[in-house]
Order: sequence, then structure tokens, then C-alpha cells
Amino acid sequence: MKKVKFRWLGLLGILGAVMILLTGCGQKNASSKGPLICATSGTLYPTSFHDEKSNKLTGYDVEIVRAVAKKLHRKVTFKEMNVDAQLTAVKTGKADIAANDFTVSPARQKEFTLSTPYKHSFNSIVVRRKDNSGIHSWADIKGKRAAGEAGTSYQRLAKQLGAKPVNYDNVSNDIYLKDVKKGKTDLIMNDYYLQKLALAAVPHNGLKILNNMYFTTNEDGKGTGILMKKGNTKLQKQVDRALRQLKKNGTLKKLSEKYYHADVSKQPKVHISKRFTIK
Repeated sequence: MKKVKFRWLGLLGILGAVMILLTGCGQKNASSKGPLICATSGTLYPTSFHDEKSNKLTGYDVEIVRAVAKKLHRKVTFKEMNVDAQLTAVKTGKADIAANDFTVSPARQKEFTLSTPYKHSFNSIVVRRKDNSGIHSWADIKGKRAAGEAGTSYQRLAKQLGAKPVNYDNVSNDIYLKDVKKGKTDLIMNDYYLQKLALAAVPHNGLKILNNMYFTTNEDGKGTGILMKKGNTKLQKQVDRALRQLKKNGTLKKLSEKYYHADVSKQPKVHISKRFTIK
């Protein structure tokens, strides 16, 4: 009887181990099919913002994430926060991805896994219309007050060029524009398409884009992509596959024309005044 008892105990132990393994696998699969947590700002028009009428979170990056999640057969939950918090959320696993016009730069590739680019652009400078904020050449930026968000490549470049960075914490575009108009700040460096649409959205802003000072940097030459935790190649492959399908079926072009009034899914043709290496 003892032999039989021990035999059954051994069998029960094996079955228990198998059940634990199966349960663990089931939890893992359930997790991979759970909601996709996306960190974004909710204040960056037309990338990630709230519609004035419905207050619904929308924008080019937001709708691309929704389309990607649909391809992955997953729901998506958005968490709104500033840029630094978005990066931290992805690093710590509090968010699966971040989408907020993030450039596929060498610096970011060292810290994160990034998707294939879904937006291509270049950079510009917003100044006061009446006097160009005293900026007529790159040398004139020295001593000026540059508005932006802390931690961005634009603020680092502004400081590198001798400007005084004036940092804001996840505020909407109209705040930036009003402060330049009032003279609290002098310039805003940012993506051309974002700035063009921001100016169009705020009437009588008294500002303009310097069309002779378009620029690129070593950190934005490859376009805009979705950020993921470093080493998460499984999710990267899934996201890239979805983005390829969305580009092939015309969804990226349709969304870009809706939000940017231009096809930003392909490389733009424009004269670039300067290419900077941000140190």
C-alpha cells in the first residue's frame, strides 16, 4: 500500500507542476492580449490632443496607435503625462508604449526599442511676425529665450546655440504661442508640421515660421516612431508588422492628410538650411 500511496503522491505532484506551468502560460498569453497601455501627452496638436467638441483624445499618433492595437486584436488605454514621465513609464513598464511625435534618434535607440517610422518631417522656428524676434540668422539665437518642454532635443539645441531655455510642463500649444507674442519668450523650435498647424489653429497670433531657417538634427533624421521598453523585440515585431499593413492599405496616408493636411508618411522635399549635431 505504501508503494501505491507514494506512486499517487508522485503523480499528483507531477500533475500539480503541470497545472502551475499551464496556468503560468495562460496568464502570460492573457497579458499579451490585454489592453495596450500607451503613454502620450494629450496636449500636442495635432499629434495627441482633445477634440474641442467631444473632448475625445485624438490626433495622428493617437489614431495610429488605435489602428495598430486593432491589428493586434488588443484594446488600448491611454495615459496622459509630460514627456519625461512618458519615457519613465515605458522604462519602468507602467506603459507598454509611448507615442508623442518621438523621433527615431540614436540617443533614443540606446534607451528604447523603437518602431519603424510612420512620420517624416523637418524642423522650424516660430518667431514674432513684426520683428522676427530679432532673429535673422543662426547667430541671432544667442541670448534669446527659447520656449519648449524640458528634456526635448529642441531645448537642448536651443541651449547649445546660446539661447536661454524657458521650460513648460505639458501645456497646450496656445500657451507657447501667446507667450512668444507677448514677448515672454522669443522663439519656439519644433517640428514644422506641428508648428504650421498650431499657428493656423490660433487666429491673430502675430507669429510666423522662419522659412529660410528650416533644419534637421542628428536626432530626427529617421522620422517618428513608437517607443517601447528596451529589448522588447516581440512587441516591436508586432507593431512594425501592423504599421507596414497600415501603410500598404493607405491608412497612414489617410490619417496624415486628415491631421497634417499633407502626406507625412513619406519623406518631404524641402530646402534644409542647417543640419545640427546635438551634443
